[in-house]
Amino acid sequence: MADIGESKPGIVPETLQPPRGYSLSGRKKSVAEEPVTSVLTGGEVPIYDRDLTADEEVLAALGYKPEFKREFSLWTTFCVSFAVLGLLPSFASTLYYGMGYAGEPGMVWGWLIAMVFIQCVAMSMAEICSSMPTSGGLYYAAAVLAPPGWGPLAAWITGWSNWLGQVTGAPSVDYALAAMILAAASITNPDYIPTPYQTWLLTTFIMLIHGCISSMPTKWIANFNSYGSTFNIVGLFIVIVMIPAGANRESQGLPKFNSSAEVWGDIYNSTDFPAGIAILMSFVAVIWTMSGYDAPFHLSEECSNANIASPRAIVLTSGVGGVFGWFLQLVVAYTVIDIPDVIGSDLGQPWASYLIQVMPQNTALAILALTIICAFSMGQGCMVAASRVTFAYARDGCFPCSWWIKRVNKYTYTPVNAVWFNTTIGILMTLLIFGGTVAIGAIFSIAAVAAFVAFTIPIFIRVFMVGNRFRPGPWNLGRLSLPIGTMACAFVMLMVPVLCFPAMTGTDLSPSLMNWTAVVYGGPMTLALLWFAIDAHKWFKGPKVNIEHMMLGREEAVIHGEGHDSGESSANSLSDAEKGKVAA
Repeated sequence: MADIGESKPGIVPETLQPPRGYSLSGRKKSVAEEPVTSVLTGGEVPIYDRDLTADEEVLAALGYKPEFKREFSLWTTFCVSFAVLGLLPSFASTLYYGMGYAGEPGMVWGWLIAMVFIQCVAMSMAEICSSMPTSGGLYYAAAVLAPPGWGPLAAWITGWSNWLGQVTGAPSVDYALAAMILAAASITNPDYIPTPYQTWLLTTFIMLIHGCISSMPTKWIANFNSYGSTFNIVGLFIVIVMIPAGANRESQGLPKFNSSAEVWGDIYNSTDFPAGIAILMSFVAVIWTMSGYDAPFHLSEECSNANIASPRAIVLTSGVGGVFGWFLQLVVAYTVIDIPDVIGSDLGQPWASYLIQVMPQNTALAILALTIICAFSMGQGCMVAASRVTFAYARDGCFPCSWWIKRVNKYTYTPVNAVWFNTTIGILMTLLIFGGTVAIGAIFSIAAVAAFVAFTIPIFIRVFMVGNRFRPGPWNLGRLSLPIGTMACAFVMLMVPVLCFPAMTGTDLSPSLMNWTAVVYGGPMTLALLWFAIDAHKWFKGPKVNIEHMMLGREEAVIHGEGHDSGESSANSLSDAEKGKVAA
């Protein structure tokens, strides 16, 4: 603290009183003293009206007030992330792509190859998370790491792409969940054929339930996800054991398992592309399934020891999910009997069709019930993660009506308005159900492409543009950071165009078989870019700080963030003029 000058012993002149939260007996840490890469400069000192914990000091150094209770641990954060990952229900939801594009080799080789590169993406993301543990996550990182003058545009593109990926997560899971429930009804009553209207109503009902759960206090949500993730893990183990043990292939005059030559080498190519491209197209199942490992990043403001626990949860989710997901792929690949029958069944749900094909009916229904329960937990985890992303972006004014969306409920201390904003958007998205299976299926590809683009922009900037401006957090990759980041970027640049390929080409391609991902994802992103070019560039300057701060040694020049009242979270960015005034 600066010299307070001469005064009577024990009395500080009123004009020299320190700002609130700035102790005379100690000192606040400057941004440079924290292991963060921040939107604030190294010489700025965040101040607050009470003593901060170590986690809160890190968040303050990033420019934000502590607004949530830190009731997530490494385990409960992993539980939410693993629930969002939802290996069993995710596999069930995307079996059409993994098995349908390239058969068994697409499942086993596709998962194995893709997971190596997906793990590179996860580790690079974890390193960034350790340096910037905030709910804004990738969006904040893109703004801070981008070259001077490009931060707002980088943050805008990353934020909108990430939000599109997040907001499609819950509706895509809940649609698949509704389809599985109705498929179970069709199995028990063969005369029943689900209609699109019934599927939409059930999906909407599930969305509303998940919205209610996600509006609860943080501790309740953490406990719910802890139980849900535990059930997900147990259910996954049960299914991996039950299928090979209970398969009735021998009673159908078949060997107990398919031969390894068939599983690893007999490509069932249902596309018009060469076999290698078909394998790459099957990666959409892996990418969509594994896209939930970013959840700890968005929950970092509610996690204790966030700059270590959150990156560990990211890597743990991706690693554990990758290994056990591959085991599930192997089990199904070695037991499936008729791939065309699984993909084209009247049940309308390939996982249910597969189970009926290889298991006794009661056993198949039991496994389907396990999958349904796991999918419910997964959908709720997606809703929680997406609401935190929406809150973070609304805090920086990215949406119309951000003033309402960014409010934190004063009773639950959770972003309830953001939850219901996402729920409304998700319900509207599920109207694609009435456009047919290909139309509603686009939300799976959108989620994969949008998430991948958002994941990779800050990683690309970190690897190729940052230099020494990046300050690693306590969890980092050391010398392996650049090689791993390069592999992650190369993989994403290859896969984004492939994920937009239709299965058919030439005269075989029709509007009903078209892959509409490029339109449904590219349309909103084009509008977002036009908005930025026409208007948003005038007022959007990237992440806004909402905590009071000052330059080290200039205690009299305090820059105020906007306060909050009645549970409303607000923010105020530091303008270039203000920075110049403080630094003068």
